[in-house]
Amino acid sequence: MCFLQWALPRLRMRWPGFRKVRRQVCKRIDRRVRELGLGDLEAYRSRLEQHADEWVHLDTLCRVTISRFYRDRAVFDILAEQVLPVLVDAVRQRGEGVPRIWCAGCGSGEEPYTLALIWHCALQTRFPAMDIDIVATDVDAHVLGRARAGRYAFASLKELPAHWRDRAFVRDGDSYCLNAEYRRGVRFVQQDLREKRPEGCFDLVFCRNLAFTYFDEDRQREVLKRIIEAMHKGAALVIGAHERLPENAALSAWFEKQAIYRKDGVAVTIAITRPPA
Repeated sequence: MCFLQWALPRLRMRWPGFRKVRRQVCKRIDRRVRELGLGDLEAYRSRLEQHADEWVHLDTLCRVTISRFYRDRAVFDILAEQVLPVLVDAVRQRGEGVPRIWCAGCGSGEEPYTLALIWHCALQTRFPAMDIDIVATDVDAHVLGRARAGRYAFASLKELPAHWRDRAFVRDGDSYCLNAEYRRGVRFVQQDLREKRPEGCFDLVFCRNLAFTYFDEDRQREVLKRIIEAMHKGAALVIGAHERLPENAALSAWFEKQAIYRKDGVAVTIAITRPPA
């Protein structure tokens, strides 16, 4: 059994989710082994068994953040054309003035900023009296610092419509800086999805390629319960195209091919099983 197959269940993570990124994670672990002056992974395993605090460090080494602007274009196109207009109508029917979006596991900010660009470039003229409130959370303070800076390499922008890129970014050497007006309404908060969620209710939640890829089944159920509790009735949840929700999720498929689901008002009845003490 490889080291990750041994360690991941103890972190409440699942090995299948790491198969495609295992080299990236293993390189980090190898650096940590050298940093500690240990001979090999067996010695590192012994350290983990003797020092509980090292598991916290290992957890940070297993974080995977891969993102780009407008990643999975079909998802964002449907959001702009069909999902967000419906959600905005629901906001107005509730007598509220701001649609709220939560991006969980936001990494360096490409996803929440893409949503902000969709709003400002495609929807603002349809809803001129409205603004948008996007709360973007991630456990990693370092990537949140990059998100707040709003500075990206061209490779992160290559899938973004060119006229949006030209409109919203200023080139500075090899980097592209997002103009302040397109950052308006986007807030970054350091928060661990496994433990808490932002306050209030949301009309749209993004949780792509995180919980339902890397977390074990029980933790997925815990996270999904927390997400559903944060959603208005009729709100939408977007997960990764290759992810699957746990059974009995109390959500209905809205655009199944794009992995967009909707809270239909059914009571949250997600059973959470825990290992024996």
